[in-house]
Amino acid sequence: MKPFAYLRPADESAAIEAASREPRSTMFIAGGTNLVDLMKEGVAMPDRLVDLNRLPLSRIETTARGLRLGALARNSDTANHAAVRQRYPLLSQAILAGASGQLRNVATNGGNLRQRTRCPYFYDVNQACNKRLPGSGCGALQGFNRHHAVLGASEQCIATYPGDMAQALHALEATVQVRDPDGRRAIPIADFHRLPGNEPQHDANLAPGELITAIDLPADAARFASRSVYLKVRERASYAFALVSVAAAVDMDGNRIREARLCLGGVAHKPWRVREAEAMLKDARPDAATLRAAAEAGLAEARPLAHNGFKVELARRLLVRAISQLTLDHATERRA
Repeated sequence: MKPFAYLRPADESAAIEAASREPRSTMFIAGGTNLVDLMKEGVAMPDRLVDLNRLPLSRIETTARGLRLGALARNSDTANHAAVRQRYPLLSQAILAGASGQLRNVATNGGNLRQRTRCPYFYDVNQACNKRLPGSGCGALQGFNRHHAVLGASEQCIATYPGDMAQALHALEATVQVRDPDGRRAIPIADFHRLPGNEPQHDANLAPGELITAIDLPADAARFASRSVYLKVRERASYAFALVSVAAAVDMDGNRIREARLCLGGVAHKPWRVREAEAMLKDARPDAATLRAAAEAGLAEARPLAHNGFKVELARRLLVRAISQLTLDHATERRA
């Protein structure tokens, strides 16, 4: 591991000031569940680490607009918080599906959003990877790409975003609060993560040295509390990254879908909001033909590679299963 300087500031201002001195060679560290691995493998080689763990950013509190999750709140504390479980159970489900208890006890909310792809070509410094070394090429394009993107990819990168929590945050339309030396700003979650385009080295729309301070869940999203589910298909039953996952939430009006929120994981460089399917489901009766047509529309732009074509049909079926599960429960309650 490359030698590095280690700083442990006591407040936000000191952390941001420390990072702003050399922002392109400085990285924040909290739980370290991803970053430490990257440093051991020689993928990440910062000159300076700024430890955030002394910062008072771990509170989870109700606000006038909803619920604010501190960036340094641990994943376990977030998933098990009473307000999250009661008002935003989709988020709790996604976090619990994401990692073992040991990892959730260490990982933070902000760090979860910033975790990097697990593409093996990214992790292997002997392979070409534009995300790790811009301009070097993408070994996965002609290599083994079973786990790679079928939506939103580019000729520069076909890696997928690995997390679970973010899919739920996209479905709930959360907002990410950030701060840098010039002040604070709010980033809608839909604008936080990026597609690879010609700059796959950038995972998120954050400037170097910009610090995540909180994640806000809107009060309005609590209307999905009784009709939400996170489904995840993986290659083994124990904790693993998703082949395909879906965060689904439904608001019903009688026997029609007033609104559906759908976000896929494991299929793109960022959590993939399935807006075409959502539009088709608006005010629709959730019969089998409608759900299948919505799933087909949601995957219409999919471009599978040599080894991951199965992901397209898997994603379609997962979408149908999620909406069926949520709306079937509703119909059963009405008949009871």
